[in-house]
Amino acid sequence: MKAIQFITGLLLVLVAGVFWGTWFSLSRTMHELPAAMFLTIGKEIMANVALTMSIIMPASVLCLLILLIGSWKTKNLYFYCVLAALVLFITALIITVGIEVPIDNQIRTWTVAAMPADWQGIRDRWEYYHTIRTVASLSAVAFFLIALLNRKEMA
Repeated sequence: MKAIQFITGLLLVLVAGVFWGTWFSLSRTMHELPAAMFLTIGKEIMANVALTMSIIMPASVLCLLILLIGSWKTKNLYFYCVLAALVLFITALIITVGIEVPIDNQIRTWTVAAMPADWQGIRDRWEYYHTIRTVASLSAVAFFLIALLNRKEMA
């Protein structure tokens, strides 16, 4: 169980770190970028994270599910914090797959010469949901840490 907790924690921190890093370093000021720079940076970020995140996000959810099932009978603080982390991470995954990836797929087809007229609105929608996803993932990490601090209750 400790190995799964370690792996889960590592995966959660990696995913939340990607979201937080993007939000903290770039997303908050993305609206200030000229179209060409936005497009270049956006495409590079997508290329860099798409494959890895498509593996570690579902793996995070799976590990949380394993921990939740393993603590099912206890119904203590550990269990409820893992449950909260799981719900929050599933929320982040749904936002990613249902909103962010479709927008990314649109942006991949754009060129500087042929940006859609509403590209700024699409960018702003992406940023709005990225912020929600970032908060959800960071909150999931916090709940997971609270769970770990209370894991001694599992016995």
